[in-house]
Amino acid sequence: MPIKISNNRFKDIVHSNLQDQFMRSSMSGAQDGLRLSRLKIINELGDWEEWRSHGEEIRKHVLENLDYYLNELSDNVEKLGGYVYFAETAEEANRYIEDVARKKKAKKVVKSKSMVTEEIGLNKHLEAIGIEVVETDLAEVILQMDNNDPPSHIITPALHKSKEDIRKIFMEKLNYTKTSDPTELARHVRETKRDDFFTADIGITGCNFAIAESGSVGIVTNEGNDRLTTTIPKTQITVMGMERIVPTFEEFEVLVTLLIRSAIGQNITSYVSVLSGPKRMEDVDGPEEFHLVIVDNGRSKILGTEFQSILHCIRCAACINVCPVYRHIGGQAYNSIYPGPIGIVLSPLLGGYDDFKDLPYASSLCGACSQACPVKIPLHQLIHKQRQVLVEELDEVPIQEEVLYKTFGLGGASNVLYTTSTKMISSLMKTFIKDKKYISKGFGPIKEWTSNRDFPIPKSERFRDWFENRERRIKE
Repeated sequence: MPIKISNNRFKDIVHSNLQDQFMRSSMSGAQDGLRLSRLKIINELGDWEEWRSHGEEIRKHVLENLDYYLNELSDNVEKLGGYVYFAETAEEANRYIEDVARKKKAKKVVKSKSMVTEEIGLNKHLEAIGIEVVETDLAEVILQMDNNDPPSHIITPALHKSKEDIRKIFMEKLNYTKTSDPTELARHVRETKRDDFFTADIGITGCNFAIAESGSVGIVTNEGNDRLTTTIPKTQITVMGMERIVPTFEEFEVLVTLLIRSAIGQNITSYVSVLSGPKRMEDVDGPEEFHLVIVDNGRSKILGTEFQSILHCIRCAACINVCPVYRHIGGQAYNSIYPGPIGIVLSPLLGGYDDFKDLPYASSLCGACSQACPVKIPLHQLIHKQRQVLVEELDEVPIQEEVLYKTFGLGGASNVLYTTSTKMISSLMKTFIKDKKYISKGFGPIKEWTSNRDFPIPKSERFRDWFENRERRIKE
């Protein structure tokens, strides 16, 4: 399944990543930098909470009227001379794009960064039928050359790689001979990849937002590769999730403002491109044929449920940039192309609970993600709902945990058992206490905790005993 990036177990990846000091340092540094930049830039907007409320209102309105706006978008794209295809599944989307490629006898496509094409596994599908797929976003270029290494972040997919890692990849795959200076690395890729735009038969892009009133698609980038992807090849295909839509340019402006500031802490990116259908007579460049593929792939099943607000997401990664769990385990640990808090909620809904049932527990429920979200998605509450689904609807409770809580329930229901057991705890724990301060090597359910931090020792005097003694002393 394309959403799932490996067959490794969640716990195994987490244990491995916790030993990766470079990765953890890289994640921490990136989080700190992006968070501080974001805080600085959002204050320049005035009342940030008002902006967030407006963004939430727009996303909520669109999702509640999705049929209307999808029809309006489709009609307007076709009026411009483009083709629209609604794909219910990833397979349908891939087959349609394959059909277009076959009709054009395409041998090469160039792509700008797109999460939804990752989600449907488009690259692998096209390569299987003999079409060369060339990624053009710098981070995606790096990952593609490194044996299609999965992304670790939505905005900066190659965040887990060092400059030296990238230099080694370029030396092996691009005959690179210079230093690990980022400017030199980027310049070499630009010079090497430029010809691909001129020799590609098809350009494929994602879509940050589609504007229903004009039938346009809006793409936000910092590298300009999307403009070459959309203007040089004779055929353009844009792939979008069905929820990535706004009514008019007025709402587009609001959401782009929220997106850019929340994602990278900038006022504006280098390029905000708005494309409307194929090339017209008066245009000097642009594709001769334009296709818009609107992907469902499980999204319509979320509509009308308690998880609907997750479709408000504008893919800015602000929730990832403040998550304390992501900071320590890295993006690839989530085993999904969608990491962090957004991935915890979205991955089981799109990819199924069998593959992602561990994810809802990869959260401290601290609420930092909800506070950071520019469109006010209550992420930590949705993560808690995911846990409820696992326990109450799917009965996905570990045997040890079930036995533990049933035992606790029995003990808590009996005054004798509760009193006896709480009096014994302090004595039983003595074996594990170090220097009378903490427990460093736990057992059973606290073993995972003590493998990374110390566990406080239980007080020798129970609260009830302390309270009764206190009352007695006061009366005396």
